[in-house]
Amino acid sequence: MTTSSPSVTYLGEDLGMGSNKLFGAHGGLSLQSQVASETGQTVSELYGFRHSKPPINVRLENMKFFVGSRAHDWGRPIENLDYDRLTGVPETRAIIYGSLSRYIEQHGPFESQVQMLVGLPLEPLSGQDAQANADAVRQWLRGEHAWEADGKPYRLTISDVRITSQPTGALFEYILDDNGLFIPERKAHFSEEIGILSIGFNTVEMLGIKDRAPIQAMTAGRTSGVRRLLELLNTQGMYSLGEMDERLRAGSLDVKAVLPIWSREVTGQIEKTWGQRWRRFARIIAVGGGVLLLKDALIERFNGKVYIPSDPVMAIAHGLYKLALMQSNRRSKA
Repeated sequence: MTTSSPSVTYLGEDLGMGSNKLFGAHGGLSLQSQVASETGQTVSELYGFRHSKPPINVRLENMKFFVGSRAHDWGRPIENLDYDRLTGVPETRAIIYGSLSRYIEQHGPFESQVQMLVGLPLEPLSGQDAQANADAVRQWLRGEHAWEADGKPYRLTISDVRITSQPTGALFEYILDDNGLFIPERKAHFSEEIGILSIGFNTVEMLGIKDRAPIQAMTAGRTSGVRRLLELLNTQGMYSLGEMDERLRAGSLDVKAVLPIWSREVTGQIEKTWGQRWRRFARIIAVGGGVLLLKDALIERFNGKVYIPSDPVMAIAHGLYKLALMQSNRRSKA
């Protein structure tokens, strides 16, 4: 895999509600977007019980959080799925810092300035507040960051932050290679009509593209993502959404009874936005964790037009990283 420029480290950041995805020159990292505030009390030793390793413990300023898998077992769950969480609230910062800590732990400190290309859901990038929402995300991410993770101090400067939509990342994952160059046999699709379907934790997003520009009438985002499937199973509210999501990822959640119901809800949203116009698309790119659950149904529905990446969960972050490399290539030739 091609590394970033010696003077710049590029990161693709997918601010997902189910998991935070980060992709750089060394590959990708996904951290489940569970966050809990530390209560200050833990049981460390109980004879006869298995020792439980704690999730990442993040401290920023005077606040402490557990983040990642099983965080809700260790503290008071914080579940905020409003788009306000994208604008730098403490729990979101803790998740981002947890991801960056793991990346640095695995690959070493960043030796050059960091530039980040961030993918956001379509809804906050639509309407009269779109610019304000993008500016808010850019403002809190850009600049100096200092935090502790598992007692170790970290410091990082993000020199530049660029904002785009999550479906944009999916498109460039498809048409670019790992050097940020067009894949020859796919480049022609960039000038044709393409459909992008992202089935994430919180939303189902559809984006139609024609001649490298969005088709507004074929672009929409709906809150019918995987969380809806989990809500159908958790009618008595015995578990947090994060705990339900963790069970789903572990394969210990029986979804057979409700999967057809949720599948019809998702396809109903697609029908409202695309109707039969999807037949015009040269390709339909399907990404997000929900695609893993609906893969067979999507292949059948779209009659062979659908493309599903080898890792649909990481596809958006991967595509954002590829797009950052492509833009860097163009600047170096200018």
